[in-house]
Amino acid sequence: MEVLSSFQITDRLDSWSWEFGDEDVFMVKSLRFHLDHHMLPIGGGVTIWNKLPTRSNLAKRGIDVEAPDGDVIDCVLFQLQPAFDKYPMLKTTMPMDPPKIPNGNKKGGMKTEVKQLWNSKGESCPQGTIPIRRQTESEILRSNSISKFGKKLLKRNSIYVGHEHAIGYVRGGEYYGAKATLNVWAPNVTNFDEFSVSQIWVSSEVPNHFAQTVEAGWQVPPTIHGDGLPRFFTYWTNDGYQSGCYDLLCAGFVQTTHEFCLGASIAPISTYNSNQFDITILIWKDPGHGNWCLMVGNIQVGYWPKELFTDLHDHAAKIEFGGEVYNTSPEGPHTTTQMGSGNFSSEGFGKAAYINNIQMVDQNNMLHPVSDLQLFAENMNCYDFSNGYSSNWGNYIFFGGPGSNPNCP
Repeated sequence: MEVLSSFQITDRLDSWSWEFGDEDVFMVKSLRFHLDHHMLPIGGGVTIWNKLPTRSNLAKRGIDVEAPDGDVIDCVLFQLQPAFDKYPMLKTTMPMDPPKIPNGNKKGGMKTEVKQLWNSKGESCPQGTIPIRRQTESEILRSNSISKFGKKLLKRNSIYVGHEHAIGYVRGGEYYGAKATLNVWAPNVTNFDEFSVSQIWVSSEVPNHFAQTVEAGWQVPPTIHGDGLPRFFTYWTNDGYQSGCYDLLCAGFVQTTHEFCLGASIAPISTYNSNQFDITILIWKDPGHGNWCLMVGNIQVGYWPKELFTDLHDHAAKIEFGGEVYNTSPEGPHTTTQMGSGNFSSEGFGKAAYINNIQMVDQNNMLHPVSDLQLFAENMNCYDFSNGYSSNWGNYIFFGGPGSNPNCP
């Protein structure tokens, strides 16, 4: 909480003001009521206001957890999450019944479940709250500006300069979701402003319109979290990455579980020629309420409200599965930031990154193996792919690479 230099209480609106220039004010409606009645000590019906919501005071109330990796996870009241602050109407349109999970959904992945470090010893937030990773002052100050924190870099002249991929994709149909299993690595990211991801993209594709996407996977993003740990993430945009954000760093995604934390690190992870650990992700459009929902393993994490989107309001037109690296010097020597495990796809199981059991959801809320999976990479000498099919893995791809090497100068 040391990031917040001050907060001001008025009769009409509560505000916490950032001290980093004049750019941003973090507005939280009815903050005083919730602090009075739910979070801080009560005295004669009125909060003792010298007991501010510092980490130590909150911890006394059992609403933060410190992870082994140093992360602090705050257990925040469900109704105080960012989406409801900017879009209060979402409280009145919240589904009262759970989403309809696609027919044919089966729990996938390795027998050993991937866990997050913050709850690796069984910790969790109480019912009625959600875990939110606390951003540090240094993490926020690393961004070019507060307004850009938690966002992907914009395209330059409508070209995604510096972003390199090794993916499988389908396009041209009407898609209502996607599911796949991704093994988790800790690729070396050599430039602090670069990142390496393995993920699923569910996107619109309308000519002359900005892309709208919902995304989920794992990534190593030092500029956001300041370390080299693989972390689960979500992302969304409705205007070609001009707005939207990761996780809960802006209003948008609505989290419903108290068991899983967006942005938290994953452990254990895969190691070369040894144990492999993976995570199964399902994104689908709930036929009942129309929201885009997210499930990780058997945990229903939350949803992107349908109100966020226009072109993606009814269905997607493209689904992608694979890896991406951001290279900060696309016109100079190639980055040595790794994708996946850092090894080429030819290394195969136990050595290369994979995504298996690649499926899509149809208009009847039924899961099917993808057909006609296309493959794409900007430079196969830097990061490449291979694909196949088996009875156990269904459709799968191996992908990745070391970046700079004698064939990728």
